[in-house]
Amino acid sequence: MRTWGGTKTRQVHDEIEARAVELLSDLPDYQLLTTIPGIGPINAMTILAEAGDLRRFRHHRQFLKFCGMDLSTVQSGMFRDQSRISKYGNARLRRTLWMAGQTAVLKRTKSFRDKFERYISKDRHNAHLRRKAYTAIAAKMARTVHAVVNHGEPYRPFIEGVSPGERTSL
Repeated sequence: MRTWGGTKTRQVHDEIEARAVELLSDLPDYQLLTTIPGIGPINAMTILAEAGDLRRFRHHRQFLKFCGMDLSTVQSGMFRDQSRISKYGNARLRRTLWMAGQTAVLKRTKSFRDKFERYISKDRHNAHLRRKAYTAIAAKMARTVHAVVNHGEPYRPFIEGVSPGERTSL
């Protein structure tokens, strides 16, 4: 029986990861995807398998819709509900981006972590707010994946810092 984090599960994970590296390491899209924090060999393989050629999505909003991360609002007559992600897209891809986003928040790269921290700054212990923050991070991950593959350049984090004139960069 496999248990989460158990030795057998770790072995299977390592075998899948080694096989993904062996089969995909020559693909340029795979190499680009693995430069993004939170995306390792298995996540990159899943994204490529589920989304296919990302260049077919001319705009990141098309890719977000494909993933099921676009906003939808239920309305009838004068009634208008809150906007939520539609979840009509590819569930495996959405889950992969969600997990990659959770991993990216833990990395030293500030881009994803800073967005998460800003989102939960009002109430760090509010579970609903944290869930919304992870959803925003997953959407940012989808936009980043789309941009990296479409531009054909490795991921470069945006780092905010103080400019030589002692002012914060815009």
